[in-house]
Amino acid sequence: MIAGVLMIAGAPLKWIAIPMAFVIGSIGAVSVFKAVYVDRRELKCACVGGDSKVPLGFISLTENLMMVAMALWMAIR
Repeated sequence: MIAGVLMIAGAPLKWIAIPMAFVIGSIGAVSVFKAVYVDRRELKCACVGGDSKVPLGFISLTENLMMVAMALWMAIR
């Protein structure tokens, strides 16, 4: 969230936001991939008390990969 706010804030803060988004997204993507696809664990959504059937592993992985893509796009741009 902080990385996104920094990117919206303007160009002078992008040098902080881009590496932050890349590192956070990369660590998150690797940990979700390992938990869901290697260790075969089910991630449950805590937002509704853990009683949800949402495929949180895929959603979390997609979110983290989009954060990495956002950082790369901003760095190239």
